[in-house]
Amino acid sequence: MTEKVFLNDKLVDADKAYIPVTDSGLLYGAGLFETMRSYNGIVFELDSHLDRLFASAKALSINNPYDKKYFADAVYSVLKANSLTDARLRMTLTGGPMGQSDENRKPTVIIAATKLQPYPAEYYKKGVLVVLSPFRQNPADPLCGHKTTSYFSRILTLNIAHQKNAAEALWFTTDNRLAEGCISNVFLVKNSVLYTPLSTTPVLPGIMRRTIFEIASKNSIKVAEKDLNINDLLDADEVFLTNVIMQIMPVVGIEKHTVGNGKVGQTTEKLRKLFKEFVKEKCGQDK
Repeated sequence: MTEKVFLNDKLVDADKAYIPVTDSGLLYGAGLFETMRSYNGIVFELDSHLDRLFASAKALSINNPYDKKYFADAVYSVLKANSLTDARLRMTLTGGPMGQSDENRKPTVIIAATKLQPYPAEYYKKGVLVVLSPFRQNPADPLCGHKTTSYFSRILTLNIAHQKNAAEALWFTTDNRLAEGCISNVFLVKNSVLYTPLSTTPVLPGIMRRTIFEIASKNSIKVAEKDLNINDLLDADEVFLTNVIMQIMPVVGIEKHTVGNGKVGQTTEKLRKLFKEFVKEKCGQDK
């Protein structure tokens, strides 16, 4: 079956989906994207993804004349067209072709879905290694805190991590505060309390990050946002990463440093079990 994607108001064959060479997302990275995951044919926290997309479009002046129903209908049409239930989806919104006045420029919308390829089960059983990014995140960068298509620095850094047999690289700010991973948010556990960097660091307001807050609140697990530094990271009893594809990924090593006792921690395991229940409640399926 030929893969179908949604491109500017209609479904088309993926190998026939073209955008203009003048598209501002292609030329200047003037665009946003959302990576989503579906379980049992239901997109996890779709409304939250759309809230984030819309908020970033407004903050970065990317024209978006559409409403949430337009995007939601398009997302589900792609799932249906590709006969997918458990899928990885990507929704992209760019500023559209250059050379037109801002009020007349129509944005480019692309939505694609592929069969989910989960991370290896061994990662969750034994935990993963992370390294520290050799680069720094500038809090004054207007793109910080937004999921933009200007993503090359993150992909470059993630490739460096993979060359070191690490699953992720952690970024610090120019003033040495812990921020986030290349493609994930980061949590620390100390004395059974969850800590994560302040949203104003700034960090991407991750959908799984927010879900962890919700799950913790419902289960009497204390969680705190605060400025964290390298000492906090290395002193943590447990460390884990989150995004909607990896869900909750335990970290057992940071460079040559062993986290805790080098095994997946109790709080991390508890949250993973609670998240499975959360998914079953939201999407009717336990993954």
